[in-house]
Amino acid sequence: MPNNPFKMRIGLDVMGGDYAPQETIAGAILAQKELSENDRIVLFGDEVVVAEELRSQGSQPELFDIIHAPDIIGMGEQPTKAFSQKPDSGISLGFKYLKKGEIDSFASAGNTGAMLVGSMYSVHAVPGVIRPATTAIIPKEDGRVGILIDVGTNPDTKPDVLYQFGVIGSIYAQNVFDISNPKVGLLNIGEEEEKGNLLTQSAYRLMKDSPDFNFIGNVESRDLFKDSVDVVVCDGFTGNILLKNMETMYRLIAKRGFANDPFFTRFNYENYGGTPILGINATVLVGHGISNGKAIKNMLLLSKNVHQAGIAEKIRVALEQVISSDNV
Repeated sequence: MPNNPFKMRIGLDVMGGDYAPQETIAGAILAQKELSENDRIVLFGDEVVVAEELRSQGSQPELFDIIHAPDIIGMGEQPTKAFSQKPDSGISLGFKYLKKGEIDSFASAGNTGAMLVGSMYSVHAVPGVIRPATTAIIPKEDGRVGILIDVGTNPDTKPDVLYQFGVIGSIYAQNVFDISNPKVGLLNIGEEEEKGNLLTQSAYRLMKDSPDFNFIGNVESRDLFKDSVDVVVCDGFTGNILLKNMETMYRLIAKRGFANDPFFTRFNYENYGGTPILGINATVLVGHGISNGKAIKNMLLLSKNVHQAGIAEKIRVALEQVISSDNV
């Protein structure tokens, strides 16, 4: 890829997702129209297929940078094996370019496991991060949004990891969603300190006097959509079940004809596009496998916002302060 004057270069795995490349290309075209002329979308995929699809959708290949990536990591492939054995896949080459600084962010709606492997082995975790995490946006009744962390990256975790999720989630909420002094709650089966399993009880003891974020105590799932909490911390097993339950409820509501309600429309994943992998040294986003053009567009726009917010550096600084003060 030749040197260019673009302020930000946003990478996209064109062949990732159930409806690729038609929907990924559609999303890239939509995003290109909304991005600044100083930004450039870099498409990783078979260059012939990508160029043909761009033309068939009324766009011009010259508006994008296309990196030839003929291989595809399928959704069902073992992530570590596929990442190493398919160096010419969009995911593998995307991380190669990201590591070299030839793109500023990288996104895919493809194999999430391969995206996690690429994140850990190519750009690595921020020093001090025990486990990277992913998030979901929670619409609030008052029109604002909250953050759920983690939503599947870490099904099994420990109290100190949950503590770090409080730090990471608070930084993300404050810098990307402009939530001042985010209220951090620990998802539990009751509000009392002694409630929950051994994990949540131990995590509560770590979090309750934290100087690193605004901890408000335990919260229950019925509190998710209220303004009493901004960042909800949980293990990835619980978070993923909760997220998929919310997605299912939205589909049922839409099927029954109630999705036009302004509150319920905000549960549509297409409006958010994807989620960053927080705690790594670069901007990497993963999208839903069923992402359509609108979702891909919003994932690319979110890529720019996360990168410009400097989340990775802010997490690094915050964790240096945590470690130096020996809070965990």
